[in-house]
This record gives sequence, structure tokens and C-alpha cells, in this order.
Amino acid sequence: MKLSDILSADSVLLAPKAKSKRQLLQDISEFAAQKAHIDSRTVFDTLLERENLGSTGFGNGVALPHGRLTELDKAYAFFVKLATPIDYDAIDNKPVDILFLLLSPESSGADHLTALAQISRLLKDKNLVTKLREAESQEEILALLHN
Repeated sequence: MKLSDILSADSVLLAPKAKSKRQLLQDISEFAAQKAHIDSRTVFDTLLERENLGSTGFGNGVALPHGRLTELDKAYAFFVKLATPIDYDAIDNKPVDILFLLLSPESSGADHLTALAQISRLLKDKNLVTKLREAESQEEILALLHN
């Protein structure tokens, strides 16, 4: 699975106004649910359940919340860039301003893990993350992520 198969321009959310991790998860759940045509509460509950296992904020201002849902028949990726970083309980205790959400079907065990690994590798590239922070449009962000 290529990232370009699951991430499109309308899956990029710029500058949501969330002030807390919980609010951000609610906002991105609503955004993702509209695109995936599923219930936002189901998405939120899935993300919250995963966060309760341990924060998906893995450092350098980046988080990778994810979940598998029975309601999905394909994977969806969403990129979120916040105008103001928020506390996300990240492993390095730094606030998060870049978030990549991955939602996959319940039955997509290996594909889900492969996509997570691929996204994680991208987001651990500090040069790329700097460019993503500087990007001002959905198209710029997609160009960076699809290369």
C-alpha cells in the first residue's frame, strides 16, 4: 500500500483550533468520519482507547494516532497541522503540532502495521517534518508526503 493510495488533498486539515489533546482527537474524529462515511463517536472512542494504552505522540512535535474499525472497508490517512502546538503527553514531553491519523479496517492486521511503519519512517525524518511545518497548503503537504 502506498501513502498516495490512502491520503488525498481533502484528507489534509490545516490549523484546527483545538486547545487540548481530547479536543483535537474529537475534531479529527469528526473530520475523518465525514471523509470515511462512518460515525465520529466510533472513531473518537477508538482513538481514545488507543491513547489510553500509551500516547501516540512519539517526539519532535509529532503524533500518530491510529485505530482499526469494523465499519471500514479500506484504509484512510489524514494529515493535520496545528497553528498552535498542544500538550499531547508525547514521549519527549514536547507539544505536538503535526499529527498523522491512520484508520484501517479491523481485518487489516499486516497492512495496518505496514502503513504505520511507513508513516512513522516519514515522520521521523526531521528535515521532512521541518518542511511540513513550513508548508502552507494542502498541495504542498501532499507533494512532500508523496515523494
